[in-house]
Amino acid sequence: MDADELDWNHTLREQWDFHWNHQVRARLDGLTDEEYFWSPVPDAWSVRPRGSSTAPVQAGAGDFTLDYAFPQPVPAPFTTIAWRLGHVIVGVLAMRNAAHFGAPATSYDTWEYAGRAATALDQLEVQLDRWLAGVRGLGEAGLQVPVGAKEPYPEASTADLVLHIHRELIHHLSEVCLLRDLYLHTNGATL
Repeated sequence: MDADELDWNHTLREQWDFHWNHQVRARLDGLTDEEYFWSPVPDAWSVRPRGSSTAPVQAGAGDFTLDYAFPQPVPAPFTTIAWRLGHVIVGVLAMRNAAHFGAPATSYDTWEYAGRAATALDQLEVQLDRWLAGVRGLGEAGLQVPVGAKEPYPEASTADLVLHIHRELIHHLSEVCLLRDLYLHTNGATL
C-alpha cells in the first residue's frame, strides 16, 4: 500500500482507539473516589470543593474547582488523578471540541468539575466521543487544513493537532494509570 492509498484519518483515529481500548479503558474501571482524590505527597493540586483550596487560582463554575496558578510555580506541584482527569477533560478535549468541532464553548473557569470519580470518567468518555466524531468528520482533506488562530501554532495542520492531542491523552492517562498502581501498592488494596 502506498501513501496515496492510506486512509490517514482512519490511521490517526486508530492510534487513539487502540490505546484506549487495549491499554487505558480497562485500567480506569472501578476508579474509586478515594483514588480519584488521593495524594501521595502534601500540597498536591487537585479538584476540591469550592472554597476549600489554598491554590492561587481555583478554576471552575460548579461545586468543585481545579487548583491552579499562573504562572505555574517551578517546579509545578504534584497533581492528583482528579486534577489530571480535569486537565484532560477540559484543556485537552472539551476546549478543542469547542474550537474545532462545534461543541459548546468552555474553559477551565466555566467547567463544572466532577466531585466523583464516576462522573469524571463519564465526562471523559463524552469528550472522547466528541473528539473522535469530530476527527472522523474531517475526512482526509480536513486533516490538511491549518488550525488557524484557535491554536498556539496557527500554521500547523489539523493532522498535527490530532497527533498532539493523542500524545497528550496517552501521556496524561498513563500518569493516571501509574497513580492507580501507586495507590494500590501503597494502600495494599486489590482490584
